[in-house]
Amino acid sequence: MKRGLVGFGGVRGVALDLGSARARVWSSERGLVLDAPTARRGRRLVSRGTVADVAGVVALVGAAVEDGRRDRLSAVVTTPVLSDDSHRADVRTVLAELGVGSVVMIDSVKAAAFGAGADVAGPLLVVDLGAQLTEVALVVGGAVVAARRTALGLDDVRTVFPIVEVVGEAVLELLHGDCGAQVVDALDRGVLLTGGGALRPELTYKLGHRLGAPVAPAPAPHTAAVRGAATALQATHRHPTGS
Repeated sequence: MKRGLVGFGGVRGVALDLGSARARVWSSERGLVLDAPTARRGRRLVSRGTVADVAGVVALVGAAVEDGRRDRLSAVVTTPVLSDDSHRADVRTVLAELGVGSVVMIDSVKAAAFGAGADVAGPLLVVDLGAQLTEVALVVGGAVVAARRTALGLDDVRTVFPIVEVVGEAVLELLHGDCGAQVVDALDRGVLLTGGGALRPELTYKLGHRLGAPVAPAPAPHTAAVRGAATALQATHRHPTGS
């Protein structure tokens, strides 16, 4: 089992990435302890990036979260960009049911950039291609300053062309927004591709052609978000007053 980031700095906690296709849990002491489908008996526990079945998610990830002393555990959980209060409340309910004491939420695109080891100081465009969501975000100084999210993913299409068009339209909207100059700089720098869709070479090629910019998949793009959440977990313990 993969064990990168295990036992860093005495931190005790878990990082969670609850995707529409798979749930991943990373333990600070044991590494990646869960990488499982979020569909059970034909029903999704997580749908369009939101928790559809709180009890089902609790049952799925519960065994991966350490038994005992859970009230002392910290958790960093990824959430799709532009998530609403209802989804965040459901995530907190899941962690409360598991008895986890402290919860920090992080945009999945930001977590994926961290997990990819990208330089997030300057303008960076991150495109996250999921099973049921496509997210496009401009990250500057480690923060998401502008984003678009579409309820369309690779499970919904037969070819990659609809996804390419969705991303192209999202980038165009960002170009016409208040952060247009930074988007131009980010395009010159190159687009970071994350999520399961980044494993498909034809998407990388066609997105590069559509955007007229370099496009590169993150290393192990399907697990970049949970790795980034683990990095954020470490950061919250180093600097507990700034999540």
